[in-house]
Amino acid sequence: MEAVLVIVALIFILFLALGAYATVKVVGAAKRGVDRKVEQARRAVEDTGLRARTFAQPGAASELAQLRLKLRTSMRATQDSLHARVAEDATLKESLGLFQRLSAHGHELDSELKRLESEPDKAHVRSLLPEMKARTEQITASADALRHAARDRAGRFAGDDLDSLSAQIDLEAGALRHWTTEDVTPAAPQDTQGAAGPVQEPARPAITPPGVRPVYPWQKKPRPESTT
Repeated sequence: MEAVLVIVALIFILFLALGAYATVKVVGAAKRGVDRKVEQARRAVEDTGLRARTFAQPGAASELAQLRLKLRTSMRATQDSLHARVAEDATLKESLGLFQRLSAHGHELDSELKRLESEPDKAHVRSLLPEMKARTEQITASADALRHAARDRAGRFAGDDLDSLSAQIDLEAGALRHWTTEDVTPAAPQDTQGAAGPVQEPARPAITPPGVRPVYPWQKKPRPESTT
């Protein structure tokens, strides 16, 4: 009896542990989903603010906003493209590693550009703009090159697979159309002429005599009329 109680207690504890683990996983997934939504909303707000500053604040402030917007757009597009394709193409893991190293430079440049937005010395900001532009162009060019190469690679694989599939379908279609027909040779007429002379079948009348209806094999036999 005591052994049964121990087993029941262990099962109960196991269920509690599994329930707690499942709860932690669900809460963690929900928290990550909320964090992701918050991060996406924050980025959308920042991008909207940058677009507004490119028109509302002329001069160095507008150029800084344009550089930040260009940098963020290129890096985000490349990140999404690589993450979406790496699950299907394992060779992109190396490209993803290179992009992560490039992202460190992108985050550093974005932070510098953001600090320059609040710099009161506008002359100093203008003196740094050529360097900021050159760095932005270098980083975005590298990010765009990775993204375009990954896209071209995926397109090439899709094209090769489509060509192979089309060739297989053509072969199968040709096999389906390759049917053979057996030549039907008409049977030779049997020799009805025996030793005793020709034997001919009785001639059938070309026209059914009046009052006689032709009987076809698909017709039912007429029922006999009742004599009562």
